[in-house]
Amino acid sequence: MNTQHRAHPWHGIHPGDHTPEIVTAYIEIVPSDTVKYEIDKVSGYLKIDRPQKFSNMIPTLYGFIPQTYCAEKVAEYAQQKSGKAVTKGDGDPLDICVLSERNVTHGDILLQAIPIGGFRMLDGGEADDKIIAVMKGDEFYRQWNDVSDCPVSYIDRLKHYFLTYKHLPSETNICEITHVYGREEAHEVIRRSLEDYNNHFSCQENLA
Repeated sequence: MNTQHRAHPWHGIHPGDHTPEIVTAYIEIVPSDTVKYEIDKVSGYLKIDRPQKFSNMIPTLYGFIPQTYCAEKVAEYAQQKSGKAVTKGDGDPLDICVLSERNVTHGDILLQAIPIGGFRMLDGGEADDKIIAVMKGDEFYRQWNDVSDCPVSYIDRLKHYFLTYKHLPSETNICEITHVYGREEAHEVIRRSLEDYNNHFSCQENLA
């Protein structure tokens, strides 16, 4: 019976009844992690992707929205908004950064998050958007309704992480953040990622 098995975090968990205003987020890594964990797409378990390079530490809770996929619709929107050639989506679930004043000590958890904006990031010409959200019910961050409410220094810290977390100083950076966008564009990216998922996985057997 399905109830005897763990649901696959990407395919077996619903993104939320109030998406895109409130989404379910699966958290892979937290700010204290010195290695980058990511979901193993086949098994659904967390795996070590690589050690964090140098002093890079993720500034927020970080993971993805279940049953999303960055493919044609997300890439089309990234190209439309950036004016750059976007070859395709990165082929992963839609990434999400979740702000909270509380110390969450480990990943492999689910939480409810309220999207307030995002980064339009291109990684080697592929759309790799990062949604920015606040944890539902957080006493401090719930006052931020849009990315424009965030201090510039906080956004710059997030941007620095994503522009440097894959590369050594001697390497050429192929990542680019073309825009920081607000809540309405974040909602559109989420809707498109849900559509991309349905287009690519609607015939796939549920892995719950």
